[in-house]
Amino acid sequence: MTRRSWAFDVTVVAVVLVLGQLEAWYGINATHRQGPHWAEAVAFGIGALALLGRRVRPLGCLVVLVTAYLVEFAVFGSPQGNAVAMAPMVAFYSVGRYHEQHAARWALVAFVVLGAGWIGLDPLNDGPADWLAGTAWLSLWLVAWLAGALVRSRLQNAEQRRAEQTERAARAVAEERNRIARELHDVIGHSVSVMTVQASAVRRRLGPEQLVERQALETVEAVGREALGEMRRMVGVLRQGDDPADREPPPGLSELGRLVQKFRTAGLPVELTVSGPAKPLAPGLDLTAYRLVQEGLTNTLRHAGSPSCAEVSIAYAEECLRLAVRDDGQPAAVPAEGGHGLLGMRERVSVYGGELVAGPRAGGGFELLVTLPLGTP
Repeated sequence: MTRRSWAFDVTVVAVVLVLGQLEAWYGINATHRQGPHWAEAVAFGIGALALLGRRVRPLGCLVVLVTAYLVEFAVFGSPQGNAVAMAPMVAFYSVGRYHEQHAARWALVAFVVLGAGWIGLDPLNDGPADWLAGTAWLSLWLVAWLAGALVRSRLQNAEQRRAEQTERAARAVAEERNRIARELHDVIGHSVSVMTVQASAVRRRLGPEQLVERQALETVEAVGREALGEMRRMVGVLRQGDDPADREPPPGLSELGRLVQKFRTAGLPVELTVSGPAKPLAPGLDLTAYRLVQEGLTNTLRHAGSPSCAEVSIAYAEECLRLAVRDDGQPAAVPAEGGHGLLGMRERVSVYGGELVAGPRAGGGFELLVTLPLGTP
């Protein structure tokens, strides 16, 4: 219960209470009254005040209301007017809205008992025709209960969709992290392999008298081969069962020309701009930059509506690398099961302590801006 919900419930109770008291004492909106005015006022007051617990104990609230009304009806006869319908409508709606489905039968029992008591204990009803006419007014309670059940069902469905979306997003992030780890393990494994080969080549050039250096390099070779074996086993664990083994070296920014040409062939006009003196990048960073451009162009091809051109810019700065992927297409609806590409890109950028900004452009279209530090984060 929040302050806002409490304030709303107190307002509802106040309105129902005031209208009920005006009807009980002054006959406002009453068709006819039965018994002393104070009896109706007490019954209507108890029914209104019971609504304070409509969110916490909706079924208990309904039971208290039905009991108070039936006692008054049985002792003095049931009246007719708006106050007889108002509080039960709110109570029946609350049961449908806040109770689970297993309480539906009790709401129907309360509906039948209260309805039968109101119709049967009205002294002005003297035949089946009057009883049948009275059931028309009972439909208001039933409609209120059905409306509450409909609201609860829709909110539950919305919550379920949000939970499923959160689960899909978490699964997409986990899959992307797995892919990043696999690719980085490949990069590291390649580096370790080069180190081992170089150590072996240097060892073969040593003279017989350089025993200490030879032993050190043999240790480097042994540790390198052991690390390479462990790395390969780790990659095997990370690789999905249906993932093909990577036979090519990991791509980098030097492969952007070929990547851009693939998207042009697919029907997406792409312009590539490189500014600043190119700098050698660490293999993992080089791969990350390539994947970011690849994912950005893939999103443009999939989700941008009729883009006339896509722009890819690479800027080498003193301490960072700046990437940008822009298009001028109209935004298209992203399927409910999709839309996780940005999550994967953020995971890649976070590995190197970079920044990623993605969103609509002022003049139309979409842009992806990434800054990657060239040093170790």
